[in-house]
Amino acid sequence: MDRQAYKDEIKFRLTSGVLSLELGDSELDQVLNAAFREIQRYIDTTKLVTVPYSPCINMSKYNVSSVSRIFRAESYTGNASLESTGTIPVDPMYASQWQLLAGTGSLYNFQDFVYNYASWNTLLQIRNTTSTDLAFRFERDTQNLYINIASNKPTLITVEYVPRYNDVSEILSDFWIDILMRMSVAIAKIAVVIIVATEAFLVIATHATLSPYVVLGQPPKKAPTIEPTPSPRRVL
Repeated sequence: MDRQAYKDEIKFRLTSGVLSLELGDSELDQVLNAAFREIQRYIDTTKLVTVPYSPCINMSKYNVSSVSRIFRAESYTGNASLESTGTIPVDPMYASQWQLLAGTGSLYNFQDFVYNYASWNTLLQIRNTTSTDLAFRFERDTQNLYINIASNKPTLITVEYVPRYNDVSEILSDFWIDILMRMSVAIAKIAVVIIVATEAFLVIATHATLSPYVVLGQPPKKAPTIEPTPSPRRVL
C-alpha cells in the first residue's frame, strides 16, 4: 500500500464516507509518520542477501537495522550451481571415493585415505575450537558487518537481516500493514477528539461574557410577578 491508500482508508474508517473529517492530508501524513515510527522497532521480518565474503562488509546500501544470521553460500565441497573463481577446499574422502565406487577402482591404499581423513577432521575441530566459525558482529552506526571464519573462507556469504524501512510503502507484510493501519486510526481518533474539544472550548470561552440566552440563541423570558401573600391579620 502506498501513502495515499493509507490516508484514504483512515478517512473511511473515521467517517464511513458520510461525515467530514477535521484532519487534512498534511495532518494525516503526520499521523502516518507517528504510527510508522512507533511500530518500526517491532518489525522483525527478515531478508536474505548474498554478497562477496570479506572480514568486514559494509551493508549501508541494504539499509540494515539488525543482522540475524549468516550462512555459507557455498558448501565445503563446492557448489556447481554457483560460479566461483576462488579455490574451494575439497574433502579428501569425497575426492577419493571414485576409487571405491568406480568399476576400475580398487581398495588399494584405503587405510591411508582413512587416516588422512581422520587427521583432517581433527584439524578442523581444533581450528573450530580456537576460533568460532561464522561469529559476527554488526555495528549499526557505520553499517559494518564483521565476520570471523575459522578456516576455508568462502567467496560468497549469505546474510539474513532485518531491514530498516524509510516509508510506509516499503512494508509488504499483511500483518504489519494491518498493525500500522490500526495504530494510525487510533492516533487519528485522538487528534480528532482534541480538535473537537478545543473548538467547543473556544466557543464557550467566546460567549462567556454574554447572557446565557444569547449563547443559547433564545430571547429572554419575562420573569413572572410574585404577588405577596396577604396576612390573615390584615384580612380580619
